[in-house]
Amino acid sequence: MLNVFITATAAVMVYMTIWFFAALAMRRNDVADVAWGGGFIVAAAASLMVVGRPTERAVLVTLLVVIWGIRLALHIGLRNRGKGEDARYRKWREEWGKHFVLRSFFQIFILQGGLILLISIPVIVAVTARGGPFSALDVIGALFWTTGFLFEAVGDYQLVRFKKDKASRGRIMQYGLWKYTRHPNYFGEVSLWWGIYLIALSVPGGWMTIIGPVTITFLILGVSGIPMLEKHYEGNKEFEEYKKSTSAFFPTLPKV
Repeated sequence: MLNVFITATAAVMVYMTIWFFAALAMRRNDVADVAWGGGFIVAAAASLMVVGRPTERAVLVTLLVVIWGIRLALHIGLRNRGKGEDARYRKWREEWGKHFVLRSFFQIFILQGGLILLISIPVIVAVTARGGPFSALDVIGALFWTTGFLFEAVGDYQLVRFKKDKASRGRIMQYGLWKYTRHPNYFGEVSLWWGIYLIALSVPGGWMTIIGPVTITFLILGVSGIPMLEKHYEGNKEFEEYKKSTSAFFPTLPKV
């Protein structure tokens, strides 16, 4: 298992370093957002290569990560195409001054690589550990993952269509899945990672990998997800009304 973690760590760090140099060449650090999904694919693939002869569970988990990672990378890449650097990264570019290159490498790309590895622990363990045949936990985990993936993908699609409509300019998205939760994509992402954790529970020591879903849940609920995004809309009257009637995370019926 130690060899697997070492290999996955090396692969992810090389991957993020390549993206760092690409960011320098393109003069936009927001490519780190595109790299995020692919980093999980690299961690899963590196683990699978070390194992040699994968189990059916290992193939399932790797496939789930590949599907999620490719969709997310394509979505973010297409969303950013033709636009300038994201405001968050542009602000850091200005604030970091002469230390911009070094801080970009460590505080964006290497830090992100570390988070990818931490969240990927259930994936790495599920891929490498020799568990028994598929169990009820695998089925429940796959259902959790599917539900989460659909919330994330459909929520993103609905938001893209909403933003493309000129009549929606300056408005707050409140339709489709967004009628039941202010962040269906974030709810989906958290749910699918808990689904992978449930699959990891089917192998020896899988329960210890809970650090993975806990990390992504903490990031989305308390750090760079919901708090950062909603801060941007503070003072917006339409958003404040939307906030009163709609759950921040778990899908529920709107309050009347």
